[in-house]
Amino acid sequence: MALFGVVEILLAIILFTAIHYWKLNRNTPITKWPVVGMLPGLFYNTSNIHDYLNSKLKQCGGTFTFEGPWLANMNIVFTCDPMNVQHITSTKFENYGKGNDFREIFEVLGDGIFRSDSDIWKYNRTLLHSIFRQESFQKWLRVGEEKTFIENQKIVDEMLYSEIKSKRDIKNQNQQKPDLLSTLMNEVRDGENRIDDKFLRDTAINLLAAGRDTISSSLTWFFWLVATHPFVEAKILEEIKEKLASKEDNKKDLGVEGLSKLVYLHGALLEALRLYPPVPFEHKSPLEHDVLPSGHKVKENTMIVYSLYSVGRVEEIWGEDCLEFKPERWISKRGGTIHVPSYKFIAFNAGPRSCLGKDISFIQLKMVAVAMLLNYHVHVVEDHPIIPSVSVVLYVKDGLKVNIKKRSI
Repeated sequence: MALFGVVEILLAIILFTAIHYWKLNRNTPITKWPVVGMLPGLFYNTSNIHDYLNSKLKQCGGTFTFEGPWLANMNIVFTCDPMNVQHITSTKFENYGKGNDFREIFEVLGDGIFRSDSDIWKYNRTLLHSIFRQESFQKWLRVGEEKTFIENQKIVDEMLYSEIKSKRDIKNQNQQKPDLLSTLMNEVRDGENRIDDKFLRDTAINLLAAGRDTISSSLTWFFWLVATHPFVEAKILEEIKEKLASKEDNKKDLGVEGLSKLVYLHGALLEALRLYPPVPFEHKSPLEHDVLPSGHKVKENTMIVYSLYSVGRVEEIWGEDCLEFKPERWISKRGGTIHVPSYKFIAFNAGPRSCLGKDISFIQLKMVAVAMLLNYHVHVVEDHPIIPSVSVVLYVKDGLKVNIKKRSI
């Protein structure tokens, strides 16, 4: 009889626990377990994290709080709500910085523009904005495990500091040619604000991180989308032939003025960036307690992640065909490019921290796209999986396998 009582009690406890967690999870996007929180669901879907989080954000109206293991201080607010994005990046910009977690993870970036906040960020931003506007810089651009981590960082630092020394020597000999480092060195001339080697190193590595991998990621997704949409490819080629002037040997002039006339190509690039932004997530952390437009309360130092990948798939912004690749959605009835606010088209971020190199990036993307499409037909290898990587930059996980055929035009 006593044994029967113990069994009853155990069954009652199990039933009570089951009912409690059923009620607890009725309105949560990811199942919350005892002790470990929502972590199992995230781990189980790591290989498909972007689409998984996108589905969960859609399920709960664009914002939810991920609750990690007990006592782990791992609660994260995920959002793709454009009003929240605007609030974080513009309206309450001064209250949202990168946060300690971001600065710790990306220590390699030093005090460069992507890792810094407040006055250091403002100084970086002002300086780089001035440089990007200089004609000499634009002309130059247009022609043109823990132990292991520490070792690799040392190699990168040695290379950069060596290059900085070389540029200073050349500058002293008045034999300088325009490039990024020499332009930076010339920007601040008075001795009081002289740019030191560490600042040059931090700035260089930030710009390398911003310009190299993001451009290659954008082009990879662009060529895959164009190769799998023959109609779009034909329209781009037709526009290039019609609007770009020819040079000697019947080669097209890839000057900036001519590239700006390629409205359909521009729309195709915008569409690729909408669906596959080079940086799929952005991380912020409030300095003070705040309430997001969605009604979610966030304490100071709360980790907030807004998904650029998901913002590009919000039906309320892009329509029911938001998963389709349609360059036409960017072209007005008059044949111009439709402007979409940056907090909705978020590939280049929004607000004061919007990308300084946006215009330069489009020049680079168009130059490569035109040169490739005019000369080669890109055919994607059949049955090769196209899956976004789980990384800071949105690569194709196993690369883009293609066959290249010389085009006769």
